[in-house]
Amino acid sequence: MSKIDIKLIQELREKTGLGMMDCKKALEETNGDIEKAIESLRKKGAAVAAKRSDKATSQGTIYAYIHPGDQLGVMVEVNCETDFVARTEALKQFAKDVAMHIAAFKPVAISPEEVDPALVAKEKEVLTAQLAQSGKPANIIEQIVEGRINKFYAEICLLKQPFMKNDKISVEEELKQLIAKTGENVKIRRFVRYQIGE
Repeated sequence: MSKIDIKLIQELREKTGLGMMDCKKALEETNGDIEKAIESLRKKGAAVAAKRSDKATSQGTIYAYIHPGDQLGVMVEVNCETDFVARTEALKQFAKDVAMHIAAFKPVAISPEEVDPALVAKEKEVLTAQLAQSGKPANIIEQIVEGRINKFYAEICLLKQPFMKNDKISVEEELKQLIAKTGENVKIRRFVRYQIGE
């Protein structure tokens, strides 16, 4: 397909949030197949994220979200490399979306590396005790526990949770798309979630 329909480019742009030229190029590479173009752009986003992951992130934005009713509030800090990107609508919108996601999904950590090892050990202990009564061999129990721990991380770690605005991808994948869009390393540095009575 030599000529890509502008409506198709706009549809891809709406789905990914990436620029017209990136969308046009992806559609040309995939012969107008929008699903393959999305996958191609995701892979490129992951590659850009990997390349930029060691870049210092000393700029950024802090977003505060107060849920209607004033019973719940979230503050999130999102860092990037330059003040230029810190002022972009894309970064500000991402920070807002992440704050609202945190309000709704109650993560306890940003990534699995930040989860308290004592909490993980306790979860493994409980799961192992439950499975010990099943009569399964120890190596099978260990594999099942590992799988359930990964599921546990997906429930409590912000980056592993399905993204509130598009549950087909994780927050981490959305972050990688932002990195591809801005061309800079972007990190969710920290967050705090306050709820009356908790």
